[in-house]
Amino acid sequence: MQIRVQEQSGKKINFIHSIVYSMAHSKIKSAKESETVITELMIPSYANFGGKIHGGIILSLMDKVAYVCASKHAGAYCVTASIDTVDFLQSVEVGELVSLKAKINYVGKSSMVVGIRVESENVKDETLKHTNTSYFTMVAKDDNNKPQEVPALMLETEEDIRRFLEAIKRKELKQTVKKETLEVKTNFQLVEAIELLKNERCQINASFTDTDFTSLIS
Repeated sequence: MQIRVQEQSGKKINFIHSIVYSMAHSKIKSAKESETVITELMIPSYANFGGKIHGGIILSLMDKVAYVCASKHAGAYCVTASIDTVDFLQSVEVGELVSLKAKINYVGKSSMVVGIRVESENVKDETLKHTNTSYFTMVAKDDNNKPQEVPALMLETEEDIRRFLEAIKRKELKQTVKKETLEVKTNFQLVEAIELLKNERCQINASFTDTDFTSLIS
């Protein structure tokens, strides 16, 4: 990695102007070049039984904007590899305008993390609400359906740097959760499991095993 500090009016700027990977063979693009916004009207056919916009519609639009953003950065066909947690913060109503804002937050060799912010606007009462935020990991593919190297990411602002580092931290946390979940599976002990479940809202059906649960629960 190379840090380049540019000069302005003969004086060095007192913050990092940009950070680039020192890979002479690799193309570099900024997040601004692929930043994408899609706005769509929420029509009655998108509604669920409760009259609100179905969550699946929002997810489909998020996947669409993630593809557009990632393919613009990669210059190639992209597929969705994974989706981080999608929290539905507020409901979306029929007639509202939903805008999905996508930006490249991180790049690996062939993968990209696309940060997506979803906002819903009621044009009649001029209100705007934040409804979703999520991170889609997209992978670029070549004509043989093999992973294709993507351009490095030019970090032009402090926010770009922060988002890149946050993506690295989420990646590390994801690996930690995966490891700990696997440990639960491989080190499973029935007696310990029952003890952990004592304060949870569940009931064990003792008929699935010959174990004497009476002695374990008491």
